[in-house]
Amino acid sequence: MAMTSTFSKRAAGQRLTQFVIEDAMRLRQRANEGAFVVWIGVAVPAELFAGFDNVVYAVPESHAALCAAKGVGAQQAEKAERLGYSTDLCSYARIDLGTAFDGGNGSPIFGLPRPDLLVSDNNNCALLCKWFDVHHREWGVPHVVLDVPFCYERQQPADTAYIAAQLRDLVDTVAQLSGQRFEIDRVREAVKHSCAALQLWKQFLDLARDRPAGISAFDSFVQMAPIVSARGSERLVAHLQRLVEETRQQIARGEFPVADERYRLLWDGIAPWPQLRKMFGRLAAQGANVISASYTYCIGSLEGEIALFAYHGEEPIDYLARLQNATVCPQGMALRIAAMRRAISHYDVDGVIFASNRSCKVYSLMQIDQMRRIREAVPIPCVMIDVDHADARKYAEEAVFSRLEAFLESIDDARA
Repeated sequence: MAMTSTFSKRAAGQRLTQFVIEDAMRLRQRANEGAFVVWIGVAVPAELFAGFDNVVYAVPESHAALCAAKGVGAQQAEKAERLGYSTDLCSYARIDLGTAFDGGNGSPIFGLPRPDLLVSDNNNCALLCKWFDVHHREWGVPHVVLDVPFCYERQQPADTAYIAAQLRDLVDTVAQLSGQRFEIDRVREAVKHSCAALQLWKQFLDLARDRPAGISAFDSFVQMAPIVSARGSERLVAHLQRLVEETRQQIARGEFPVADERYRLLWDGIAPWPQLRKMFGRLAAQGANVISASYTYCIGSLEGEIALFAYHGEEPIDYLARLQNATVCPQGMALRIAAMRRAISHYDVDGVIFASNRSCKVYSLMQIDQMRRIREAVPIPCVMIDVDHADARKYAEEAVFSRLEAFLESIDDARA
């Protein structure tokens, strides 16, 4: 008899918590011992810092997501609002600013060690450049902005060369500021580890292909954390290998996130961190499983694709430059639709939830047109709901679930 195994109860979730705590402790310890600390945007290729003996990195977006998932996002955001920052700003930014200017108080990991360098990018999140500029002005910390061209079609060779040149300039900047020597062979090794980890990540996501799916997208939302905090490490490869093996064992035992799976859904948007547990439970109670998400299937893929873009030993900086448009935000409409159509077919999806995010305009701006075109092209039932990825105050649960329940009915109607 099939059994239900919720994403929050799995041993993998407990191990992940330990992984995140150890990462945070390691980061703070090394910073206290004199390591050169870089704060980066989530799309900045952290593998570059493996080329130095004593450079560590932190990702404020990831820290803000952790705060939101642990239920303290709103209180941290309110600290920034009391300083005059608008509630219209991204909740990640407000959480980070509120935490940083309160000395890390209220954070599950006591905030992040103060940076020696800030590195943002304007392709994945243009607001991040302004956000990091606040820290630049307040703390006098140098700020490098990577200029990555937006993609309306596949990244062109000239664009790849332009991005790679900036990554090499970033390496020179870190070397100059830190006084450390850079070794490209160490980056090459880190990229090999990252590619091995991403191959395992794709295997993990593919455990959703069967009916019932062996995972939920809520699993992948949670389990992507080490891909952000431990890129280029053997620890990440080992963690994901164990995750894949453990999940396969659960499937063999007949344990599934939603055992009576009747609706297989795709999520377009950032994970709704404060709502993960309850949203999963309410959907599962109706036989609905969000099995795939653009937020996670884009990781390690070229724009418009969902398959892994593998590393074959080429110049590692060129490889990292080519992947700079992997995330959804810097992709035009045609590319977003191409990837989504592949995911709908690959994962045998019954319907798509477009999560219009109050904080992330760059992710949400195209969604109305994208939803219309997906309905016409596939065709498939779709719905749009209002969420915020980190500010629980901007979420109306009953209004959202009224739409979701009507959406599930529309899937039934489409089958009739």
